[in-house]
Amino acid sequence: MTNPIFVLNGPNLNRLGKREPEIYGHTTLAEVEAMCREAAGDRPVVFRQTNAEYELVNWIHEAIDTPAAGIVINPAGLTFTSIPILDALKMFPAPIIELHISNIHRREAIYHNSLVSKVATAVIAGLGPNGYRHAVNAMLELAEA
Repeated sequence: MTNPIFVLNGPNLNRLGKREPEIYGHTTLAEVEAMCREAAGDRPVVFRQTNAEYELVNWIHEAIDTPAAGIVINPAGLTFTSIPILDALKMFPAPIIELHISNIHRREAIYHNSLVSKVATAVIAGLGPNGYRHAVNAMLELAEA
């Protein structure tokens, strides 16, 4: 069986399509999930969202134990504050793509220091919801390398 790609989403991403559409657009998380599954083709995708830090940590552990081919992670606001997520990702032996819908470097200074970037293989930011499609395509290439 082919190892899955884990696509993990943090706090408030369940509000996509409703929350600050001028920044995040009108695409819903269900539409993002469909986009990821389409981009992955035959590769299994584990797609999840939570508003709880501990769940993201547990899902990263699950990706380690599965093992996953890679993790695409949009930790949202936890990107800048979560040492537990950083520590969990440090244990993951395969590629990690950090993803942000907006360009975090064009936003307020509080969004400029990503803890996740310190362990990510690559970072995608500012492509809107389509960034997920690009991240899954990139992960497919990284998983074959």
